[in-house]
Amino acid sequence: MLALRPNCECCDVDLPADADNAYICSFECTFCHDCVTGVLKGACPNCGGDFSKRPIRPAELLKKYPASNKRVVKAQGC
Repeated sequence: MLALRPNCECCDVDLPADADNAYICSFECTFCHDCVTGVLKGACPNCGGDFSKRPIRPAELLKKYPASNKRVVKAQGC
């Protein structure tokens, strides 16, 4: 199950579970649309893979399967 991380690893902008601007790679590295299309140029800085738009978990399932609250930020920046 996807962790639905709460922020962009690059700029630390909030990405709540229902965010429509959240993108993930195959390892669930999570970034915002602006970073994916800007500084990252469509490639994950962690694994080199591409991104897909992160799916939105239906609100009724968030109660049973909540999003992660663990923030991950690249210490060295992007």
